[in-house]
Amino acid sequence: MSEERKLALVVSDSPKAQKGAETLRQLHDWVAPADADALVVVGGDGFLLHVLHEMLKWDRMLPCYGLNLGTVGFLMNDTHHNGRSIGCRVADAHPVAVRPLEVYVTTQGGQEFCYYAINEVSLLRETRQTAKLEVRINGKVRMEELAGDGILLATPAGSTAYNLSAGGPILPLGSRMLALTPLSPFRPRRWKGAILPESAEVEFRILEPGKRPVAAVADQKEVREVRDVRIVASQKKELTLLFDPGSSLEERIFSEQFQV
Repeated sequence: MSEERKLALVVSDSPKAQKGAETLRQLHDWVAPADADALVVVGGDGFLLHVLHEMLKWDRMLPCYGLNLGTVGFLMNDTHHNGRSIGCRVADAHPVAVRPLEVYVTTQGGQEFCYYAINEVSLLRETRQTAKLEVRINGKVRMEELAGDGILLATPAGSTAYNLSAGGPILPLGSRMLALTPLSPFRPRRWKGAILPESAEVEFRILEPGKRPVAAVADQKEVREVRDVRIVASQKKELTLLFDPGSSLEERIFSEQFQV
């Protein structure tokens, strides 16, 4: 058994999470996040995503062990502990690296923005007019014109969210791949997207931006009337999720892909 770490407890404001954390608060000697070796995050996937975004502002990245007291909990661990303490569970947990995307957006007016995206970056038409985009990978134009509702680029952590609903592939955590998925494509109608290495630099240029305005969304951050977007995996920031050994994480990935 690995040596136990100093743990900080972070709990969602939801009544379900708050109630579930009452026992945890009494069963472990918690420390402040600044003094911790790892965070125990109680809630759902959305709250874990919020915590990870907040952590990107810190000087150091702490591993996060999620306990599911939310809705889906794909990135969380089961609350059933089989008699094992939370300290032992975290000490023996398996780490999975999650590299966020750096998103650089330029608007039609020349304003520039930079955000992180842990789940996905989506480009969405703002009006009834179909969006038209040029897709460039590693400096080479791979698609001169994609017409439709838009497109998204998802990380493995986000591949089971919007990406999956849009018909994109599920990427196992730790695969170091990205899913490029069109949103209701009109032309080319049969293009289903692509799987790219994490090292790829992806650029989108908006065609006819005045007539066909497009918004860019990096997780919860939105920029409207964009001109172009450049996306790269961060080389400076790396997040770590902790999972119980032999947990059902891989089984959940299989189940999502074979649901009928």
